[in-house]
Amino acid sequence: MTSKQIQAEDISNLPLFGGLDDEQLNLIARHSNALELRRGQQLFRTGDPAVNFFYLQRGQLKLTRSSFDGDEKVISVVRAGQTFAEAALFMDAPGGYPVSAIAIEESRALALPGEVIKKLLRNSPETCFRVMAVMSARLRELVVQIDELTLHNATHRLASYLLARLSDNASFPPVQEARLMTPKVVIASRLSIQPETFSRILARLRDDGLVASEGSSIVVKDVEGLRRFVQP
Repeated sequence: MTSKQIQAEDISNLPLFGGLDDEQLNLIARHSNALELRRGQQLFRTGDPAVNFFYLQRGQLKLTRSSFDGDEKVISVVRAGQTFAEAALFMDAPGGYPVSAIAIEESRALALPGEVIKKLLRNSPETCFRVMAVMSARLRELVVQIDELTLHNATHRLASYLLARLSDNASFPPVQEARLMTPKVVIASRLSIQPETFSRILARLRDDGLVASEGSSIVVKDVEGLRRFVQP
């Protein structure tokens, strides 16, 4: 993993920092680093001290925990444009990061300094509210995730996941192709679906003409058809 200094321009468009002035942004940038990660490289491990939170500029990361028997469970997939690890930082979690962050593909993450940002937050109510908004949105995502895992079968969970990853915009044309580059094994773990069950579901969706499977990625062939599949 390589590291280099960043500029204020790298973080000026982050919604989280919308209430900060140029001097404050430059202060954060001076204490931040851009980290280049190879595929499979760890950004941090479970239990590492939570001294930074992160903004993913490019690529994809998976946030994982290991079970007692060593199996990896994917908690979340982080995509370009998202921040992560804020909760562990702002809660001063004594156990450090509760998950590990691993690059799914070549990625670039900005490590943002916790202590510097905390000091700025004490003098910026607007930024505090922005942090609260980000944390609230993350909480809503977790509630939806729990609902999906407990209230719906595996086929419904996969179809819902694919639709959610495509876009939050409901104005799809009747048929639209889109490629999801997240590896299938990562999606299966994220949805708590056994690999063999995942393969059977994917084959059924493929036979129905809703998706195609190309290598490690999934191509959604019929967005409207997939949406009708999950509607009650």
